[in-house]
Amino acid sequence: MLKIYSLFCVLFILFTVVGQSTYNTEIEEWKIKRVTSLKSENGWLNLAGLFWLEEGKNSFGSASSNNIVFPKGAIPANAGYFNLTNQVVTINAANGVQVKVNDLLAQPNEIVFSKELAKPASMSYGSMHWTIIKREDKIGIRLRDFSSPLVKTFTGTDRFPTDSNWKFDAVLQEPTTPSTIPITNVLGQTIQMKFLGKLIFTINGQTVSLDAVEEEAQLFVIFGDLTNKKETYGAGRFLYVSKPDASGKTIVDFNKAFNPPCAFTPYATCPLPPKQNMLSLAVKAGEKTFNEH
Repeated sequence: MLKIYSLFCVLFILFTVVGQSTYNTEIEEWKIKRVTSLKSENGWLNLAGLFWLEEGKNSFGSASSNNIVFPKGAIPANAGYFNLTNQVVTINAANGVQVKVNDLLAQPNEIVFSKELAKPASMSYGSMHWTIIKREDKIGIRLRDFSSPLVKTFTGTDRFPTDSNWKFDAVLQEPTTPSTIPITNVLGQTIQMKFLGKLIFTINGQTVSLDAVEEEAQLFVIFGDLTNKKETYGAGRFLYVSKPDASGKTIVDFNKAFNPPCAFTPYATCPLPPKQNMLSLAVKAGEKTFNEH
């Protein structure tokens, strides 16, 4: 009997070690994908500006006299102008300034944003690339520098040590009828996002719930906790959760909690955690704050 018990203990330890090793590998692979995403052309590390357009003519270039001032040396002093009329944006490049729209030279009064376009046009000059974004009643230019020094030097953010104790079995409590919840962003705008339900799980004997909204094919959680402004970003963090199985079960893994774009750049329009997602405990897992910004 003693030998059987000893064998059981050995097997238990072996499975535990192997399981932890596999989990650590999973998190390391997740971290690599995260860094790759941040450094990609559509990532958040190359943002170089965010400019809100006024109705009518908006001049742009590197000269300070422009309505929209691009980084010095990145584009001619007076590169042209955008025109915003009734939520339609056109571009006019100055003579000799070879601004491109969707990889072709910009045409006079070319439409780069409207309800009719399948997607906003992609514009560029040298390493500068920009698109038009819309946030409720505001229309602006999101500028990227594909030669951004931060992209070249970034290797990742500080993190809490990987700890599988911050991985929880959870149940999604779905609403009885389709509904939305208000989410406010850093601009002070409040939008209604599709509410998918409450994730219910237990931390140290305490029942915890987080409201989840829809983003792409996953549950999206915007949450805050007692580490904010100390060890983690002050305005909270994000977390993706797989959609539940047929029985409503899923996994909440705080080791995959990550910083919002605003932790890396002042040129983002991040959503903030709703009051019900402000946890009264310290979640010592996932990404810490990015101190360079």
